[in-house]
Amino acid sequence: MKVSIIITTYNSEEWLRKVLIGYSVQTESEFEIVIADDGSTSKTKELIDGFSSKFKHPIVHVWQEDNGFQKPKILNKAILASNSDYLLFTDGDCIPRKDFVFTHLFFKEEGYFLSGGYFKLPMSISNSISENDIINQECFDISWLRKQGLKFNFKLTKLTHNKWIAAFMNWLTPTKRSWNGHNSSGFKKDILAVNGFNEVMKYGGLDRELGERMFNNGMLSKQIRYSAICLHLDHARGYFSQEEWDKNLAIRAFNRKHNITKTPNGINKNE
Repeated sequence: MKVSIIITTYNSEEWLRKVLIGYSVQTESEFEIVIADDGSTSKTKELIDGFSSKFKHPIVHVWQEDNGFQKPKILNKAILASNSDYLLFTDGDCIPRKDFVFTHLFFKEEGYFLSGGYFKLPMSISNSISENDIINQECFDISWLRKQGLKFNFKLTKLTHNKWIAAFMNWLTPTKRSWNGHNSSGFKKDILAVNGFNEVMKYGGLDRELGERMFNNGMLSKQIRYSAICLHLDHARGYFSQEEWDKNLAIRAFNRKHNITKTPNGINKNE
């Protein structure tokens, strides 16, 4: 097993089904999927059970009771439940292109984590993508997306299949090489070294906060947003709170000022 793919989810069976279809057609098969489930109903477990025969390694379903937004907590549990020394983090609303896992493994390197992005779809196309569209990869084709009504814009360059163009765009983009929860990977030991995710944090920058502590601990990062492609399915964000967002910004500012590497509210509560 080369990598554990940690996928967060919460009561989004339709989107998660499309995402798992995407992983079932990957060019690289030596991986396990770890579902980090922040309190979904039994419908999610039934969906996961239905996919159990489609992967080389068993799906690990890590569940916790629904008690509001607790993504950092379920991610830490998923990290401990993973069975690989390399971890790829994404979300249950991000359909991976068939070379997604291969690309992360291709670029992995000691001393680095990988920073990927996503191509965001409107709700109309998110709903219309079928199982066959994922299996035959048409949903990653620019001309197909244009036929579905997607307006042309520069961000469509993210969907390039040309590795040289992708490499150039990775170099050119001004986007920071941050840890992004929808598309980032790194060695488990490096994540454990900073004590995982900060469980005090709610929605808003909690993934980047992990990456910032990894930077403080001497890590570097690589930009692969044009190489490791996933489609972000649209959804509402009822869990957004400006108050919590501001708290998260304060935590990140404190970490930068004091060069914090380990959170006391992470995997090991005795840190």
